[in-house]
Amino acid sequence: MSKTAPDVPLPDPSRWKALAFIALAQLMVVLDATIVNIALPHAQAALGISDADKQWVITAYALAFGGLLLFGGRIADLWGRKRTFVVGLIGFALASALGGAAQNQGMLFGSRALQGAFGALLAPAALSLLAVTFTDGKERAKAFGIYGAIAGGGGAVGLLLGGFLTQVLNWRWTFFVNIPFAVVAAAGAYFVIREPAGSRNRSSLDIPGVVLSALGLISLVYGFTRAESAGWSDALTIGMFVASGVLLLAFVLTEARTKSPLLPLRVVLDRNRGGIYLSLGLAVIAMFGLFLFLTYYLQVVEGYSPIKTGFAFLPMTAGMITGSTQIGARLMTRVPARKLMGPGFLVAAVGMLLLTQLEIGSSYTTLILPAQLLLGLGMGTAFMPAMSLATHGVEPRDAGVASAMVNTSQQVGGAIGTALLNTIAASATTAYATSHAALGATDPELLKLESMVHGFTGAIWWAVGILVLAAAIALTFVNAGRPSATGASGSGDTDAVEDEFKVPVVAH
Repeated sequence: MSKTAPDVPLPDPSRWKALAFIALAQLMVVLDATIVNIALPHAQAALGISDADKQWVITAYALAFGGLLLFGGRIADLWGRKRTFVVGLIGFALASALGGAAQNQGMLFGSRALQGAFGALLAPAALSLLAVTFTDGKERAKAFGIYGAIAGGGGAVGLLLGGFLTQVLNWRWTFFVNIPFAVVAAAGAYFVIREPAGSRNRSSLDIPGVVLSALGLISLVYGFTRAESAGWSDALTIGMFVASGVLLLAFVLTEARTKSPLLPLRVVLDRNRGGIYLSLGLAVIAMFGLFLFLTYYLQVVEGYSPIKTGFAFLPMTAGMITGSTQIGARLMTRVPARKLMGPGFLVAAVGMLLLTQLEIGSSYTTLILPAQLLLGLGMGTAFMPAMSLATHGVEPRDAGVASAMVNTSQQVGGAIGTALLNTIAASATTAYATSHAALGATDPELLKLESMVHGFTGAIWWAVGILVLAAAIALTFVNAGRPSATGASGSGDTDAVEDEFKVPVVAH
């Protein structure tokens, strides 16, 4: 394999500035996933939203974001990633302004759906811009290290920022805060980002694929969301899962036959990318369970304020940043990706295992703090090579849809994690309360809290198993990433980069 590639253009001199604005946009999207959760009780009271309808603040966003991600990725490939990125940012800012100014539940729900739709444009465009901008092995490792740290740790920062804004100002600022993020990122992207020439996919848009994928993913996400509130045996819940299965099967059959598919099957049938999408989705299931249960534990059981709860999550953020930038990024060009992903998920599983020991009054410094550090280190180390490898080896014109699949696996994983683990926790809570009814007669409040904690720890055990499964899949399926002398050299040579990862570019 030749070491020289005269037809490859020189790296963009503004690429690190571009990374700053891409990272800022990614931070905004990740923050929004958790920041609204803190503000939800206050928004519910202010707008008179019923308990039955409050889930739509979360569900409207999840349905639009999850259902339109593949479409957003394809638009980025067709229309240009920079243009899609800027439009997504502007749209997200306008939707956030609408949400902050909401006067009734309809405005709030509509703004959340719009946020999800523009987020579905923005997220895959951001990741694919990184994929086509950073081609040198060492530089790619650093760029994706920063991106992975933000993707993993931004949720915890969202809890802190959401608590601060809600407690010091009011819930509306959890929406308004997105506007300066979006304006700065959009302006910076417009003036700084230079998308490589010849990287678009100008094939005609696959309309049947768009409709089938959107309806299939919306049905799947809504099925899991409804299962959380209505139960797994609910007729509509079952109907959503059946409809999703039929629609997604029809989508796969359509993509296999159409000339210009929305999702070229070569993207997902690659052994490495398929393993990454699956293991990332499983890891996110466990992560969402952790945020959910630990937030409730700290605020309801231990009586933490929203701001104190946000600060309590900072060690996980620090761990993720360290794992991603200091471990993953430094080792990615030296060891195979699976040897970072597998052990990373296992270290996170050990951290999750510590949290199965939670009790009323458990020590933060001796139990919760070390558990969070292990979780952060493990997830940061695993996410970083996963984000990079998920878009490596695809043709530039498929970068958008490959990036969309990363986000889709995370979004669907989040929906599954929230519904599945919350259902497990609720069942364990009810069983514990029933078997300890005598305690309820003497101290009903204590029984309520003990039952809640028992439910949390029961679900966390499942999260431990899910992380172990994610590690097994990463170690089994992901076989790319064997380093070579040229790959580690830091040259801008694309042959060297391909050598480094041993991922062949898929031929048409």
